[in-house]
Formats: sequence, C-alpha cells, structure tokens
Amino acid sequence: MYKQPTQGSRATSPAYVDTSGASHYVHPASFRGPSPLPSPANLRTGCLSAAAKRYKFIRKLCHFQQMDFEYALWQMLYLFISPQKVYRNFHYRKSSKAQFARDDPAFLVLLAMWLCFSSMVLAFFLDLSIFSFFKFLTYTIFIDCLLVGAGIATAMWLVANKLLMKPNVRGEDVEWGYAFDVHLNAYFPALIILHVVQSMLYHVLISQDWYSATFVGNTLWLIAVGYYIYINFLGYSSLPILHKTRGLLYPFTVLFLIYVVSLACNWNVTHTLINFYHARVHVI
Repeated sequence: MYKQPTQGSRATSPAYVDTSGASHYVHPASFRGPSPLPSPANLRTGCLSAAAKRYKFIRKLCHFQQMDFEYALWQMLYLFISPQKVYRNFHYRKSSKAQFARDDPAFLVLLAMWLCFSSMVLAFFLDLSIFSFFKFLTYTIFIDCLLVGAGIATAMWLVANKLLMKPNVRGEDVEWGYAFDVHLNAYFPALIILHVVQSMLYHVLISQDWYSATFVGNTLWLIAVGYYIYINFLGYSSLPILHKTRGLLYPFTVLFLIYVVSLACNWNVTHTLINFYHARVHVI
C-alpha cells in the first residue's frame, strides 16, 4: 500500500510501505520492466560525461568483435542513396542511449580502410613511389580528414550551439562528437568521388588540356563539395533542438559561382590539386 511521504521523510526518494510498516526503496531503473534497452535519459540518475563517453568509444577500438560493421556498411551505402535515413537512426540512439554521437567506432574503422584503399588507387594513377604513397596517406588521414575535420566540426559545433539553438531549449546542446560524426558522414562520399572516380578518369581525360577535361574535372569537384555541404546540412537540420538551419545551404551559392568562374577561365581545378599533392609528398 502506497503511503504519502510525511514531513521529515525523503520526498525525493520513491518509496512504498507494506502492511508490516517496512519501507522499501524503488530505484528508477525498476520502472523499465524486462526490456534490455538502457533506461530513458529522464529516468537515469546521471548521464555519462564527455570524458566517459570518449573512454568508452576508444576502449571499443580494441574489441573488434563488439563493433557492428554491418550497420556501418549500411550507413556508408545510404550516405549515397538516402542520407536522411542515416540521420533518422541517430535519433534512435538519442532516445535509447541519451546521445546523438556514435558510440560504436566501426564507421571510423571502415573509413580508415577506405582512406587506405582510395589513397592506393590515387597513388597508382599518380605514379607515386612507395615512400611518397605513405607520406600521402599520412597527410590524407591525419591532416585532411582528422585535423581539418576537427576544425570544421569545432566551428560547426560553436555555430550550432551559439546561433542555431532554439531559444526555448534548456539543458541540451549539440555534442562535439556529433559534429565530428557529421563531418565524417559528409567526408566519405566526397572521398570516393575525388580519390576513386576522379583518379580513374584522370589520365584518360582530366589530365588533358581540353576544355572538356576542365568541365569533367571541375564538375566532379562541384558534386563532391556539394555533397559535403548537403550532408552537413542534413546532419544539423535533423536535430529538433536547432532552427534556421537552411542558412547552412548558403555556401552552395559561393560554390556554384566558383564553378562558373573556373569554367569561364578554363581553370582545371583538378590540375591545381594534383600539382599540390605532388608538391606536398615530394617536399623534404
């Protein structure tokens, strides 16, 4: 039989008193029932700190059997054909694990493997030496993907929390880990387009001095960067705590203007970037 807490009792702790007068504590987790899912965030005594989440994520890197590679492959496929579905599953994670960011490093591991493969393809078509290939791979992983990605994620994290947060939202924010996940999601399609598709067409067409070579090369860059902007936009527009996210599509205007100017000037962007890659890996 339930008894109202009287003055002097612990009103903050749910309790009941049976007919014998004994008081028993009821933990919030007991309301979950037999479900194997974690308790909802509003029933938890405390959510994991950022450091605890980071430690849990890094610890999983040493246990491949605990990673869901099948789900990570599904995400990579749908980033090309239907990226909205990928972010829909981020919402499921928020409702079950109280965080939007990935808690499984399988996507990061597969991305690293794709980085190695795509860099090998590009190095082959650029006729790089083994030493130059490893330098190029190091730059691609640690500079282009991680360092530049961390900078973009930090900037977007600040913009989301300072400028895009709805005024009536209290006690919630965009996690930095989620901002970095959005970058990785957007980076993967661009990586495949520029390192694999473009490299296969480079010696056949793009490396020539024809105007058609400039058109094809620059169009591939337009698609790759445009895909990055669009998937980045989807990542933040899917969060219910943010508004005015359409502003994240404004870079499309600048991108298209650069594309038109490059075609008008017959500036082959791929030539410029390939020369930059060569200069970067051959510098001592």
